[in-house]
Amino acid sequence: MRHLRSLLFLLFPLLLSACATRLPPPPPQLFADHLFQPPTDQISPQEIFAVSPQMAKYVEEVSHGKRSKEIRKALFDALYRRDQLQLEYDSSQTRTAAQAFDARRGNCLSLVIMTAALAEELNIPVVLQSVSTEESWTRSGNLYFNSGHVNLKLGTPRSNFLLWEDIPYALIDFMPPVDGARARSEPIDRSTVIAMFMNNRAAEALVRGQIDNAYWWARNAIAQAPALLHAYNTLAIVYQRHGDLPQAETALRYALQADPGNTMVMSNLAQVLNANGQYAEAAVLRTRLAELQPQPPFYFFNQGQLAMQEGDYARARKLFERELARDNTYHEFHFWLAAAAFQLGDLKTANAEMKLALSSSTTPGDHDLYAAKLDRLRAYQTKLRQ
Repeated sequence: MRHLRSLLFLLFPLLLSACATRLPPPPPQLFADHLFQPPTDQISPQEIFAVSPQMAKYVEEVSHGKRSKEIRKALFDALYRRDQLQLEYDSSQTRTAAQAFDARRGNCLSLVIMTAALAEELNIPVVLQSVSTEESWTRSGNLYFNSGHVNLKLGTPRSNFLLWEDIPYALIDFMPPVDGARARSEPIDRSTVIAMFMNNRAAEALVRGQIDNAYWWARNAIAQAPALLHAYNTLAIVYQRHGDLPQAETALRYALQADPGNTMVMSNLAQVLNANGQYAEAAVLRTRLAELQPQPPFYFFNQGQLAMQEGDYARARKLFERELARDNTYHEFHFWLAAAAFQLGDLKTANAEMKLALSSSTTPGDHDLYAAKLDRLRAYQTKLRQ
């Protein structure tokens, strides 16, 4: 299964951060409801974890005839065995527990929410966690996404003879570290997970160009978890896309006050200030950014695409390899390295990298696209051998 990640995003060259921290009280002018139309796709926080009738029926089947200590193993098997729930990774949208269960697919956050809902229906204690991972980026058009990670721990089903503190927990992680190393994690409450869900929905609405819905999702994310810093960045990007630069500046200054060294917030603010004619302060921020982050995300990739346009395939190959050295999990990096290798006549590398693009794709559409390209590449190789 493709590793599972929660979704954060940035608008190139505006960036969003992924940390939660202590924040001072937000300024009263942070929200500007009067600038936006009423939402058309909002749901309540309760609906995100709600158990559907189909889920309740499945829980009955899982627990039927089992003793208390066997129930957690049954849920483990349901999640990981291919002959049971058959879960698939799909980053195209963030789903509620019920939606992920019905589709049998979702991103990291969706599947964690679904698992928590099933576990709690089985009377299994749940601890939700935010996990520190290596920085990883994806994109959709001119929107770039910084992916974080969440997982959860499941305890022994509750009984009258056990106290919460005494329950041993077992980890459920749909994206374990490749090298087996233990990543640092910290518990997060349900409100934070709900806010993450809403922030994801805001990002997805922006991708679709639904600015009004994006505003309300971001606003509600902040209401759920005021300490979730990236929700303020999302709100700022909504304002920027809507043409409300003063409001975007307010949100970004607030976030930067909470985390002064955050390069993503800093880059966002520099862009907004520059667009608003505040060139001197924007230049100061850019100088600081260059010190903290001389090679921003997608730097080598973008340079590689320029080299491809110029027909310099050897240089493009080297640049794509440098980007993959920073993050070898993103499908587009593998695809473009395959394209460069093909242009250089290195069909072995092109085939290998296209396979990696296919295996690391995160949506059904991307998977089908790479599968078709891989088939064409193999057909071309077969023709050459004839």
